Amino acid sequence: MLVTLAIKDLAIIDDAAIELRPGLNVLTGETGAGKSMIIEALSLILGDRARIDTIRRGAERAEVTGVFRLA
Repeated sequence: MLVTLAIKDLAIIDDAAIELRPGLNVLTGETGAGKSMIIEALSLILGDRARIDTIRRGAERAEVTGVFRLA
C-alpha cells in the first residue's frame, strides 16, 4: 500500500507530501489546483516514462518519491 507520496518540481507543484491512509482517499480541489499532477506522479512511481515538459519551470529536475508498506 502506498503510504506517502512526495513531489518536488513537477509541473505546478513546488514541493508537496501526501500521506495516504487505509481505506478511501479522495483528492478534491479547484481547477488548476494540481489534482492531475498528483495522478501523473502516481503514474511515474509505477513506472511510466517522464516527459521533459513536466519539470517545473526554472527547476533542473523533478522528483517523485513513494513510500510503500508491504504487508
